Amino acid sequence: MQAFEQQDQASGLRRMTANKPVRVIAVASGKGGVGKTNVSVNLAVTFAELGRQVVLMDADLGLANVDIMLGLQPSHNLEHVITGECTLDEILVPGPANIKIIPAASGTQRMSELTPAEHVGLIRAFSDIQLPLDTLIVDTAAGISDMVVSFCRASQDVVIVVCDEPASITDAYALIKLLNKEYQVFRFHILVNMVHSAQEARNLFAKLTKVTDRYLDVLLDFTGAIPYDQYLRKAVQRQRAVVQAFPRSRAAQAFKSIGKKVDNWPMPRDASGQMSFFIERFIQYNSGAGDSML
Repeated sequence: MQAFEQQDQASGLRRMTANKPVRVIAVASGKGGVGKTNVSVNLAVTFAELGRQVVLMDADLGLANVDIMLGLQPSHNLEHVITGECTLDEILVPGPANIKIIPAASGTQRMSELTPAEHVGLIRAFSDIQLPLDTLIVDTAAGISDMVVSFCRASQDVVIVVCDEPASITDAYALIKLLNKEYQVFRFHILVNMVHSAQEARNLFAKLTKVTDRYLDVLLDFTGAIPYDQYLRKAVQRQRAVVQAFPRSRAAQAFKSIGKKVDNWPMPRDASGQMSFFIERFIQYNSGAGDSML
């Protein structure tokens, strides 16, 4: 009888979670070295401090960074979910401010070569998650690989992290162009990182919009800017989020301001109540990306 009641409670919790819209935000960048993972971690902690129930997914499937950045040593990862060794709940790693982290699977090819049975198993794993949540942040790999494109397409909002370097701007434009021209993604949120002034951030955003307005049919939204801050480097060295390690620093204040802004974004009309919807769309797009190359 007790086992039945526990099972019934679990299914009830899943139904409650299923009815609750989940905001899915992909954080991407055209190139590496722009602080993308740092942005993902600090936004996740900021949302949690605002009262959100946050899951941070390390989607850099070949070069896991989130666990290193936070000094975590997960014993299992997404690979173990794919093979059926663990449930998604069992691999979740607790992080700062009670965020939960999905550690990356090792090996970039694994997720792009799933069998149909593994597709079904992965979708079921995301469907069966018992953790209540309302925000999923997907920290993608740098660049414009099929995997990055699939995660961005499956998410409701795409944040592009750029810094004031020619290569960063060029590569960010390349990612935006690919998602827009090939996959009809029309809205992007631009977050400028490591700037020395607010004017520098605005100038960089203006450079990007000047090109996109001329050649693409997209809407760029200026999400905000993170200043160059020595405390950010100190937080990284301590393997902590700057919003917790140095909450009064300029970088931390900027993250908190941006977090409040993003938290007030309207929820897309097609927002699904289940995180499984996100992974279903990812698998659909990722499989399609592989087919298009044949």
